[in-house]
Amino acid sequence: MKTLVIAEKPDMGRTIAAVIEPRAKNNRSYLEGEHYIITWAIGHLLGLAEPDAYDTKYKRWNIADLPIIPDQFKIVPNPRTKDQLKIIGELAKRASSIVNACDAGREGQYIFALIQQQLKLRQPVKRLWISDLTAESIKRGFDGLKDASEFENLTHAARARSEADWLIGMNASRAFTTRHNALLSVGRVQTPVLALIYDREMEIEAFQSQTFYEVAAWFRQEGVEYRGLRQGDKLTDAEAAEAIASSVKGKTGHITKYEAKQTKEYPYRLYDLTLLQREANAKYGYGAKKTLDIAQALYEKHKVISYPRTNSNYVTEQNIEGMHKTLNLMKNGPYSELAIGAKPELVHKNNKGVCNPSRVEDHHAILPTLKRPGTLSKDEQNIYDLIVRRFLSHFYPPAEYKQHTVLTEVEQHQFKTSVKELLSLGWKVVLPSTDQEQNGSGKKKTKKNNNEEEESEEWTDKSFSVQPELPVQCSKSEFKEKATQPPKSYTEGTLLKAMESAGKQIENEELRDAMKDSGLGTPATRAATIERLKNVGYITMQGKKMQLTLKGRTAIELIRRAGVDLLTSPEMTGQWERRLYQISKGEAGQDKFMENVKKFTMSIIDKVRVQAPAPADAFGEDSRGGRGKGKGAKSSKSGTKTTARTAASAAKSSRQSSGSVSKSSNTAVSVAKTASASSANAGVREPLASCPSPGCTGQIIEGKKGYGCTRFKEGCGFVIWKEYVGKKITSTMLKSLIEKGSTQVLSFKRKDGSTVKARIILQDQSSGKLSAERQES
Repeated sequence: MKTLVIAEKPDMGRTIAAVIEPRAKNNRSYLEGEHYIITWAIGHLLGLAEPDAYDTKYKRWNIADLPIIPDQFKIVPNPRTKDQLKIIGELAKRASSIVNACDAGREGQYIFALIQQQLKLRQPVKRLWISDLTAESIKRGFDGLKDASEFENLTHAARARSEADWLIGMNASRAFTTRHNALLSVGRVQTPVLALIYDREMEIEAFQSQTFYEVAAWFRQEGVEYRGLRQGDKLTDAEAAEAIASSVKGKTGHITKYEAKQTKEYPYRLYDLTLLQREANAKYGYGAKKTLDIAQALYEKHKVISYPRTNSNYVTEQNIEGMHKTLNLMKNGPYSELAIGAKPELVHKNNKGVCNPSRVEDHHAILPTLKRPGTLSKDEQNIYDLIVRRFLSHFYPPAEYKQHTVLTEVEQHQFKTSVKELLSLGWKVVLPSTDQEQNGSGKKKTKKNNNEEEESEEWTDKSFSVQPELPVQCSKSEFKEKATQPPKSYTEGTLLKAMESAGKQIENEELRDAMKDSGLGTPATRAATIERLKNVGYITMQGKKMQLTLKGRTAIELIRRAGVDLLTSPEMTGQWERRLYQISKGEAGQDKFMENVKKFTMSIIDKVRVQAPAPADAFGEDSRGGRGKGKGAKSSKSGTKTTARTAASAAKSSRQSSGSVSKSSNTAVSVAKTASASSANAGVREPLASCPSPGCTGQIIEGKKGYGCTRFKEGCGFVIWKEYVGKKITSTMLKSLIEKGSTQVLSFKRKDGSTVKARIILQDQSSGKLSAERQES
């Protein structure tokens, strides 16, 4: 009999077949050769069953029926892919052994485990565990197949993660939704992430800016000119600042301290997925999900990078030879100049900035492979370029600088100057020319000190030095009004950084690394969590910035008022993720973890049950089910049923259509993604954007004839009508108008039948008044 190989996706199965059975017959849903039958899942073929699979009463959402805690979790096939599951079962009957070739990670392990459980596969199983899909890696992987028993603990962790998310998501979402008559999505990971955003927005709102004054002076000595900032107590009086600036101008001063020391800047760490997502967001504005999708395509489709869903920034000794081979490959091609100038001897097993086996868990850092890329899209090329340049940087020496610090005193006032003089560009030659920052003469970088004042740092590639024993002349001075700045709203990049360390603001990279196994979610699930917050209407994006909606704000406040703060605690939830990691390593038990999750689930229900229902306007106009038909308790009760039915239906539909039921960090409540699509039936209107009217904190929602602000009762008159000069304003056009100020170029028909190209412009942010701007063809 033959060996059945089960890959996670079709492309992966075909790639594996090309190596182990190059003459295999293609049977559409599997390939068969002399020794192997190769088939595949299509992501998750199975998932945890809906509550009504345990009891039909759960079809209706009722807080009296909670908590729902199954004695044993049931799994059900995904209706969209059940045919493929059936094919795997039929093929297994002809196999004497099986190879689990799903992704080498926790979710890949879980996908196979569910298939094995559902089909009752009894054959011995081996595990293919590889980090890239090149022919060399696949061949090496099959030569060294591992025994499935080595991965039992990883399977336990995957099951615990999925079942814990089901328990908390299903129960908490039903409890808060039915209690407050509004579709509220609650989850083990998504809720503490939302709390991070909420807490940051509260800091920004509570922030009170303080005005202060900065005094700068320019000094000359023997042909050298440098700028210094006044040191000392913060100046809050404009007249005092002006007096100091006037008193030092044209005067002679002296240098009280001069220090020059050489420093080295080593290459940045190799990419793990989160770091790649953060940098792609900062450089290209890509969302976390977009970067993950691109990286997955580079790995799975193009096979030009290693496994991207990794949380490691290092490699093992076994990877060093492969890195050298990849470097040699790059000596021909678009990176030839950089590859030829590289120093292979710098990457070796004793270089702890690259090779650190103790910091590699399931997978090493993301690396380019030995496969040359074919035609890549612009976005794929951008991500591939980031990975290649980061890889090449480690074959170059550190950048070298001389850091100059000068303290100059004039008229009893002290001024500080920092100058960073470039000695050698080192590894920074691999950066694109636009990113070889702060290497030219006169460039400045500012940083904040503890008093919120800016310390100016001059960057130069010219020689700099002063002579402490000689006097200096103050040639110019000025004072500027400054203001302390509030914390910045999260971007996807900065939120990923906070999720990685469970919300702790840790700048020290070693400490951040130590927190990695107790972050919020995993590298593979963080993007999905952020997308879910958008889809359920808790956050909106304004450019790169995340903005909390009224619904998101109210959700966190209700959860905290209910006395279940643990649901919103990033640090505590991070510790749960750490426990899952310990389960995967055999250092903790699955049963104990699940017992604690069940206890917590029951405590949530007990506390929500006695909570006072939210006020009618807590979520904004038309944001809950059943409103607008009568009043009083009867209406509220009706609304609860409507919302519950919609949410239940949406939950089922959403999970069935996703094909990856258990892959998300909150199984139960991807509800609102589908619910918002059917919002007309439920009476639920999700925010489309934040109101652009100055000073308004409302959200824009869709009405019958236009898009208006939820704060219209408070006097906001912003509205954009659904039709403008014959053009229908879609929700996509609305978002473009609010975020960018205009639509894309559109074609308008004149009365004579000719057409004209124009953009629709948001002329007035207060009223929503539109105008058209003709575009020359």
